[in-house]
Amino acid sequence: MQTSLDCIPCFMRQALKAGRLATTDERLQKELLDAVAAMVPGISPEMTPPEIGDGIYRDVSRLTGVEDPFRELKDANMQEAFDLMPEVLEAVSNAADPLMTAVRVAIAGNVIDHGVGRSFSVRDAVDQVLHQPFAILDEHSFRTRLEEAPFVLYVGDNAGESVFDTLLIRELQKPVVFAVRDVAVINDVTRQDAVASGIGDVARIVSTGSSAPGAVLDRCSGEFLDLFDRAELVISKGQGNYEALSGTSDKVFFLLRAKCPVIADHLGVDVDDIVLKQG
Repeated sequence: MQTSLDCIPCFMRQALKAGRLATTDERLQKELLDAVAAMVPGISPEMTPPEIGDGIYRDVSRLTGVEDPFRELKDANMQEAFDLMPEVLEAVSNAADPLMTAVRVAIAGNVIDHGVGRSFSVRDAVDQVLHQPFAILDEHSFRTRLEEAPFVLYVGDNAGESVFDTLLIRELQKPVVFAVRDVAVINDVTRQDAVASGIGDVARIVSTGSSAPGAVLDRCSGEFLDLFDRAELVISKGQGNYEALSGTSDKVFFLLRAKCPVIADHLGVDVDDIVLKQG
């Protein structure tokens, strides 16, 4: 997905939020905004938002010396998801269709996004998404791919969301390789987060090999690219991975809630709609 002009002010807002989490020094915060502003002339519409985000969050770490400014928020979000696990586990276990209910729960976790600039409630998202109609639902092709796939490559999104991802991974009933960000970026899931959320109990954890907030293929490791090539089903969670992987292959299925007007428009849906979309 190409970068929109509407993404540029969002990059500035994200940088300021990360800078304020990393330091109280307004001089450093201003220096960070200056660095992002200096990137703007070099932004090409052909670049994906995660490619640009990669540079922004590298600057956050470089200028503030803080590698994971969202650490406390991630821990709090993961705890919130853990607190809801008994309820969502019961919902999945008692559902007429546990697989699709687990898909819904996994999408509900996608509301935990500190890159969008909106407030959220995980509990409210779960309550809503469990009953919300899909704006896009490629369920038949998803089930067909799942049945035929020897394993599933599952590309994770945010740390809190990964707690709910464990439920869907169990319902897939296939070997799963769960891909995480190589380093901390926004509130995205890293190996440390995935282990803490229980992903290691249900899947093999690998890194994308990239620090971008989305699986930009030409920045990923050889190991990840080999898995991507061999996989017959790739589950891509969240907006950053949609920005990076949309249009790459019909074996990719995007599970997300459209929280951003630019992404909603690209999908042809409304903001806050949920999708299970092929390709």
